Amino acid sequence: MLIRIGFDIELQVTAPTALIHMLQVHPSRARDLQGGENLVLSSSLHTDHYLDGFGNRCARVRIPPGVESVRLRNQALVYDTGQPDPVDFGARQHATADLPVETLPFLLPSRYCEVDSELLQFAWDSFSHAAPGWPRVQAICDFVHRHLRFDYGNARPTRTALEGFREGTGVCRDFTHLAITLCRAMNVPARYVTGYLGDIGVPPAPYPMDFSAWFEVYLGERWHTFDARHNTPRIGRIVIARGRDAADVPITMVFGANTLKRFEVTTEEALG
Repeated sequence: MLIRIGFDIELQVTAPTALIHMLQVHPSRARDLQGGENLVLSSSLHTDHYLDGFGNRCARVRIPPGVESVRLRNQALVYDTGQPDPVDFGARQHATADLPVETLPFLLPSRYCEVDSELLQFAWDSFSHAAPGWPRVQAICDFVHRHLRFDYGNARPTRTALEGFREGTGVCRDFTHLAITLCRAMNVPARYVTGYLGDIGVPPAPYPMDFSAWFEVYLGERWHTFDARHNTPRIGRIVIARGRDAADVPITMVFGANTLKRFEVTTEEALG
């Protein structure tokens, strides 16, 4: 299967500044790109490309005096197996002392995932009776999927896992933050993922296409995909970036006043 991905994003700025973006496909999917990506800036602006501490592809765009807006466009074809997310009901939970050291940061509290809050006791009260490993993580996803009501109208970029838990509403990042926090509270390493997820094999969603958020947990000596928002295996996830939470993987970050003028995302099966 080939999946067509892309975006068209425009930001208006008022002064010289810099823009950091994470908008390219993650290196782990680079070999699936058919002919590479076609990232285009509206102006010939100097760009520094680099990998961050999590292995994500990042870029800094230098915006000089006289430039009032920056428009970023991209399009690509990505090969995908067309299979839903793998399921491994037997994936076991590791004792914390036996976890690979590189997974340990994904047990700790982070900007949007307050493991050291009332959610710690709630997690043990609610999920300690579930079998460790895959069944326990699935029980957490089932709870988050039921507890939060998806509502674009109530989206807020500063909402934390604890606030989402108390408010009972949010968007995909809020589902993801709450599920990650509960997993970490139960000593399961969990990391945040942002990327493309189109309506492939499911009815089209009744709202504009956007980037999506889901998470991965470390069980049975590997990372596994979970999605508390949809709570069912999906086809066609294309990772852009991974981190501790959304603070580590901003799609764009401008160091100064700016206004979002355009935001369009495409991810769909390429037919014909």
